[in-house]
Amino acid sequence: MTGLLRVLAVDDEPPALDELAYHLRVDPRVARLHTAGDATEALRVLRDGDVDVVFLDIRMPGLDGMELARVLRRFARPPAIVFVTAYDDGAADAFDLGATDYVRKPVRAQRLAESLRRVIGSRWVPPQPAAPAQEEDPTIPIELAGTTRMLPRSAVRWVEAQGDYVRLHTADGSHLVRVSLATLAERWANAGFVRIHRSYLVQLRLIAELRLVNSGYVVVVDATELPVSRRHTRELKEKLIRAAKQDWAR
Repeated sequence: MTGLLRVLAVDDEPPALDELAYHLRVDPRVARLHTAGDATEALRVLRDGDVDVVFLDIRMPGLDGMELARVLRRFARPPAIVFVTAYDDGAADAFDLGATDYVRKPVRAQRLAESLRRVIGSRWVPPQPAAPAQEEDPTIPIELAGTTRMLPRSAVRWVEAQGDYVRLHTADGSHLVRVSLATLAERWANAGFVRIHRSYLVQLRLIAELRLVNSGYVVVVDATELPVSRRHTRELKEKLIRAAKQDWAR
């Protein structure tokens, strides 16, 4: 790729689409810009020509942005996806779909310029077809002082439920994301995360110790004690034993 991008912007609200198109059109890295007011029109544009990246609103009538992104992932050469939305409750689905970026409305020229930089960097790697349901190490969009950063799932040490949100604990801090713990427990089960309590999900390989205390069991992750509920204790012990046997067999 030369660094000049063929871009498609999709939004069902004309004022929002006009603003997005304006910022993209004036960026020198955009070689060609198409716009679409809904998913049907977007698919027509994609059928008629190659597109490198789709800047995509999430909440649209008919086929919404998430559903359209799932369709695009089945393309032989899927375009990069940048979600542009006024909401933060699509973050969980966005990282499952391998989005390159997640931009909050109202859009700013500087923020879109950063998205284009990420897209150009990502397009040097050939896009993967949609055969695997998830990427090996998907990223999670998190907000930091008005900037969306993509956090690798592998950086998450444990997850703590906080109402309708979860707090993702990493080695150097924590981040609040709007998604339920039950949803992450289901989606991340094959990535080595285990439920130990109604409020906690941890990476199994990072459990340094399972300890019996007066009130029950706790696990130790990064020198932090996390409670294990009675209903999860037996299953956790079995998983720890299986993991240890696998290590011995290597």
